[in-house]
Amino acid sequence: MKTALIVHGGWAGHHPQACAELFAAELAARGVAVTRSDTLAAFDDAAALSAFSLIVPMWTMGTLTEAQEKNLIAAVLAGTGLAGFHGGMGDAFRGCIGYHWMVGGQFVAHPDNFKDYTVNLVNRTDPIVAGLDDFAVHTEQYYMLVDPRNEVLATTTHRSPSAPWTDGVVMPCIWKKHHGRGRVFYSALGHQPSEFTAVPALLEITLRGMLWAAR
Repeated sequence: MKTALIVHGGWAGHHPQACAELFAAELAARGVAVTRSDTLAAFDDAAALSAFSLIVPMWTMGTLTEAQEKNLIAAVLAGTGLAGFHGGMGDAFRGCIGYHWMVGGQFVAHPDNFKDYTVNLVNRTDPIVAGLDDFAVHTEQYYMLVDPRNEVLATTTHRSPSAPWTDGVVMPCIWKKHHGRGRVFYSALGHQPSEFTAVPALLEITLRGMLWAAR
């Protein structure tokens, strides 16, 4: 049986506990044994981390100790999967460059805050998005610094009254990659749990990505 560790906390505006509850239930329904932790001390035990099939960080901002970052990266390099979404993974641990390299991107802005835009699937043969169509969302549109090695699964095109110099920029918003022997999946979408229930395709893609990443 695949096992997953969800570590949730940090900035409360991303509803980490509610998101952890949602994905713990959804992953369990797909046959994954889920452990939850609301403390970064979960990253203190290197051997325990390496035993999980998947680690799901839901911790916007926050600070890892040097040992915690080392343990997390080592687990992924050795084959444990890493998967997550929005600020819980893409705006976590801002001072940890090695973590950002592993994730494949780092949040820098969301001009205009919540707005309507379209998510365009760009690799429809990939099993994470296969059989699904482009979809509309009402949420923050992340502008990110991204790794050119990412395997991009979806993009959005920026239009912004407050940052018009970004107009027309095609920004990766869902990707997967390998880091060492580990698989990494990330989606910039999902500011709050209601977005996953409002857009079934978003929930499905996120769950498929997590299962793909899980060893």
